[in-house]
Parts: sequence; C-alpha cells; structure tokens
Amino acid sequence: MRKVAIVQARFHSSRLPGKICLRLGEGTVLGEVLTRCAAIEGLDMVCCAVADDGLSEPVAAEARRSGAAVHVGSAEDVLARHVGAARAMDADIVLRVTSDCPLIDAELAGEVIASLVGTGADYAANNMPAGFPHGLDCEAFTREALLRADNASHEKAQREHVTPWLRRAADVRRASVQGPGGELARQRWTLDWPEDYLFLCAVFERLGGRRPPWREVAELVAREPALLALNAGRVEKGRLPS
Repeated sequence: MRKVAIVQARFHSSRLPGKICLRLGEGTVLGEVLTRCAAIEGLDMVCCAVADDGLSEPVAAEARRSGAAVHVGSAEDVLARHVGAARAMDADIVLRVTSDCPLIDAELAGEVIASLVGTGADYAANNMPAGFPHGLDCEAFTREALLRADNASHEKAQREHVTPWLRRAADVRRASVQGPGGELARQRWTLDWPEDYLFLCAVFERLGGRRPPWREVAELVAREPALLALNAGRVEKGRLPS
C-alpha cells in the first residue's frame, strides 16, 4: 500500500495573513510541518496540496524547497483538492495534516496510520474525541473511502472540511487513537492567531532545533506555565473536531 501525507495549504488567512510562511525555528511554519511529516515511518511521499487562489505561489515554492511534491487544486472545495492530490500521487492510504500545525508528531501520526491499517478501518483519527493538544490532530483514510466521501458530500461545509462525512456516516468503519484528555486537550499548539505564533516561537526557541516527541513538549509547557499564558485567551473551551 502506498502511503502519502497530504498537507493542505493556502497563503490566505484572515486571522493571521501568510501565517504558514512565517519564520519559525530555522525555517518556516510550512517547512516545519512538511519536514516532520517526512519523518513518519513507512510513509512513501509527502504532498503539499496548495490552493489555486492566485496567492499561494510562495506556499508552493516553500513546499518544493522542503522536498515535498506539490499539487494545486480548488481553494474552496478542499475535498476535491485532496481527491486530486491522492490521484496524482497514486495514494492507497492518505494521512491528512493541516499546514498550521508545526508541532505535528511523526510517531503519533504513524500510530494513526497503523491504527487504520491494523484494524482494516476506512478512517482513523486521533481526535475522536479531542484528547491531544490542538495541533497534533491528524486523520488517515483509504483512497476508496476518500472517493466515497467525495461522492456523498454535497454541503459546502463537508467540501471545505474534507472529512465530516467520513467521521459520521453509519457505514464507515472508524478507528481511534485516544489521547490523555484533561488539561492537555485544552491546549493550543496550532497557529491561527498572533498569540499562537508567540507561543510557538517561544517553544521552538527552547527546543533549539530539536524535534522531540510530543510528550517532551508537554513536559516543557508544564514546567513553564508562562508559555501557555501566551495564547491562553485563544484556548477553545469544549473544543470539538471539525
């Protein structure tokens, strides 16, 4: 089975314009996400699925610099963009990652893929329910399941968020990697707001170029609660997956 990570990316962001091209650590937010995905054991390829919005050429250029393949597809119909990328990369298994998660964990993402394959499921995720910090979320699904979702998803929100149908349809076999929950599930390790960028810059400064497992990052922020205070005002209470 050919396993491909598809990282969806666009330059436009109303809350933090150009956020995935911002500097982070020794590179950019997008470069960090793609590099971490490339470290996932057993993965055959990383593809950056870029929006065709006329603004995202810097995104495509950064993806190529990071060694990822690039597929350009619909800015608004993100489900169609994933279908196009899966076909172009000849993927049997897709790992879906969003480009605003520069702390995505290669080992945890590998567990999600292993859960999908090991159980024979159509879809697997690590946020059913949300149990990890927001920013470690990823989903894996078969190409056949993706095509079924494409045929069955007719609402705008389903097309924009890619996997709502897969998460809810009665005849889809699902598997879940459970997180620790509690306080960790309420933490924001993703990038949507300027406050999130302050948090991530501070964390990456302390990591000093290392990419340790997510548990070490969790220990870091537990030792330094001032880090979490940087974006505490943006923490989503009662966070639900998209």
